[in-house]
Amino acid sequence: MATPVISVHRLKKTYTSYRKPAGFWGSVKSLVHRQTIETDAVKSMDFTIQKGEFVGFLGPNGAGKTTTLKMLSGILYPTYGEATVLGFTPWERKAAFQKRFAIVMGQKSQLWWDLPAMESFLLNKEIYEIGDKEFEKNLKELTSLLQIENLLDVPVRKLSLGERMKAELVASLLHKPEVLFLDEPTIGLDATSQLAIRDFLRRYNEKAKTTILLTSHYMEDVQALCKRVIIINKGEKVYDGALEELVRKTSDHKVLTVTFTSPVERSALSSFGTIVEQQAQRVVLHVPREQSKRVAATLLTDLPVDDLLIDEPDVEDVIRKVYRETGKVAIV
Repeated sequence: MATPVISVHRLKKTYTSYRKPAGFWGSVKSLVHRQTIETDAVKSMDFTIQKGEFVGFLGPNGAGKTTTLKMLSGILYPTYGEATVLGFTPWERKAAFQKRFAIVMGQKSQLWWDLPAMESFLLNKEIYEIGDKEFEKNLKELTSLLQIENLLDVPVRKLSLGERMKAELVASLLHKPEVLFLDEPTIGLDATSQLAIRDFLRRYNEKAKTTILLTSHYMEDVQALCKRVIIINKGEKVYDGALEELVRKTSDHKVLTVTFTSPVERSALSSFGTIVEQQAQRVVLHVPREQSKRVAATLLTDLPVDDLLIDEPDVEDVIRKVYRETGKVAIV
C-alpha cells in the first residue's frame, strides 16, 4: 500500500487554564495558589489519508476539528503524539513543507481587507516563489473556474461573502498545494455560493488529485464531496469509513415517500410503518430496513399509488444521532 500523505498517531492536545474565584479575596488567593484546569481538545487521535482522497472531518462544536487541523498545518504544537504530512512533521514548520500545503479557514481571511484581491495574490506569488508564467497560468485557471476574473481589482471589503471566499480559495491554491485543509469554507454563504464552491472543489480535486481534509456543518457539502468521513466527538475518533456504511450501520430503517392518486386514510397506512408525515395524497413512512422492499410491493398492490420512492435516512439526521449516541453505539 502507498505511503499515506497524512498520518496521525496518538495525537493529543491539552489546553491549560486557571480558575479564579470571584471578588477581591479571590484575586488575592489566586496570587498564592492557582487552581489548574486541563482540557483535552484532542485525545489520542489516529488516522491516515492517502493521496487524492477527499475526506470529511466531522464533529459537533468543540469536538476538536479545528485544533486537529491547526496541528496538521503546524500552527499548534501537540501535547503528545506524532503526525506527518507529506513526510514532514508539521510543527517543525520547514519552508519546504509550507510550500506544499494550504489551509482555508472560513472565519479567518488571508486577504488584505482594503486592497484588491490581486494585491494579495501577488504577495503570495512572492512568498511561495511562483514563477511569472506559472503564476499567470494558475491565476487564469482558478479565477476562470470560480468566475471572478472581473473582481480582481475590486477592494476585498466591497466583495460579497461568497466572492471573498472564492478569492480566498484562489489565494490558497496559486502555488498548487498537494494538501488542502478546509475549515468551514462555506460557512455563512447562501445556497448559490455554496453550490458554486462545492462544484469547484469537486472538479479541482478530480483534476489536481489534491488531498483534501474538509470540516463542515453543512451535510450537503459532505455528501457531495466526501465518500469517506472521520467523525470525532469530545476529542476522540468515533467513526472512520464510508459515509454510506455509516448510514447503514446507524439507521435501522429506510424512508418511503408515497404519493397517491386519491386520498388515503391514516388507519390504512399505520400497518405499513411509522408515519412521519402525512398529507391528503402523500405520506412519509419509516420502515424497517429489511422490510422496505416487501412493504413497497404491498403498497403498490393494495393502495392507489401514483409514485413511490425508497431513500436512506437524511445524512444530517444520521450524523446528529452519532453525536448524541457516541459511546453507546459501536460504529468504529
